[in-house]
Amino acid sequence: MTSLAIPGSHAATLDRLDRVGWWALAAAVAALQISIAGAQTAVAVAALAWVARACLTGVPELPRFAWPLAVYAALTLLSAALSRDPAVSVPDTKQLVLFLLVPVVFEFGRGARARTLATIAISVGAASALVGIVQYGVLNYDNLGRRPQGTLSHWMTYSGTLMLVICASVARLLFDARDRVWAALVMPALVAGLGLTFTRSAWVGVSAGVGSLFLLKDRRLVGLLPIAVAVLVALAPAAVTNRVYSMFDRNDPTNRDRFAMLDAGQAIVRDHPLTGVGPDMITHVYPRYRVPWAVQPNNPHLHNVPMQIAAERGLPALAVWLWFLASLTRGTWRGLRRTRHPSLAAGGLAAVAAMLAAGLFEYNFGDSEFLMLFLVLVTLPFAADRDGGLP
Repeated sequence: MTSLAIPGSHAATLDRLDRVGWWALAAAVAALQISIAGAQTAVAVAALAWVARACLTGVPELPRFAWPLAVYAALTLLSAALSRDPAVSVPDTKQLVLFLLVPVVFEFGRGARARTLATIAISVGAASALVGIVQYGVLNYDNLGRRPQGTLSHWMTYSGTLMLVICASVARLLFDARDRVWAALVMPALVAGLGLTFTRSAWVGVSAGVGSLFLLKDRRLVGLLPIAVAVLVALAPAAVTNRVYSMFDRNDPTNRDRFAMLDAGQAIVRDHPLTGVGPDMITHVYPRYRVPWAVQPNNPHLHNVPMQIAAERGLPALAVWLWFLASLTRGTWRGLRRTRHPSLAAGGLAAVAAMLAAGLFEYNFGDSEFLMLFLVLVTLPFAADRDGGLP
């Protein structure tokens, strides 16, 4: 924060706002893997507390990666205003409010609180994984038409959040000098829960995230990754194993359709390079750009984060989004070498790697629950060491 003299009456108010913001943030992190409405309500309360504190203390301090994220939000609003149908696109931009999680976590998740928030996310993720396992084994959520979704509304969202929680848990196992026991205890449930979702993009993402953690810790550990994958495939139910093999089948309908969506996306970008067609407009224009060999007659999005951003919001928005990721990764990497909480920094880097890898096959950055957990995990290392000075 900007250094200002705070009167005594204001100091008490700031303390109350800090407590309100902290408890609301903790509630949001706990709820986002259970109830999106509850999580968003808690985020709104925390954001109001942050705004009130800023009014009393002056211009708040922010991590550097918040600025390109703000520019990305501005370009999204411009794209919506210039959309083929602003009445559809403008309401879709309400998700940008979730970007407030960055300053909220940075302010109210500072110091030891950051570790507590990570523990909450891991614990709720483990409970959600157990729900998914029961759904698979008892309630017959055991096929592609009916997959485990845990405590969330869709299996893609569920698998994406489990992917991030696994990255945070493995980071704690590898980089934390203490508190490893809980992460080790919940790991089997998390891995089993993710495996039973049949979600190949999340499997690719968690492999990239865990692989990056192995590289950060000791590059020799990377040799364990294919062994672990082979063991898990050998132990998995036949339906899950078949799903793994389908990743390499060029005739698989979903594989073919993803390539068709990339072709359609390229054509959309060629026609609308600057501001795209507008948020939530892909489903309206896709039939016109659909290639003849595509499987689905229409798609709500292009199942690829960079292509979706370029087609919806334009190439400048994609460039700024890449700037956001570069700034985030650079700051976290620099912090990893001097932080008092290396598991949080390593977990943030793993979350970026997982999101990018999975995002080549799924538009996870546009999923509210996934986005909320992602923003929390990547901001925690900056908040944890604020006194130490992450950039």
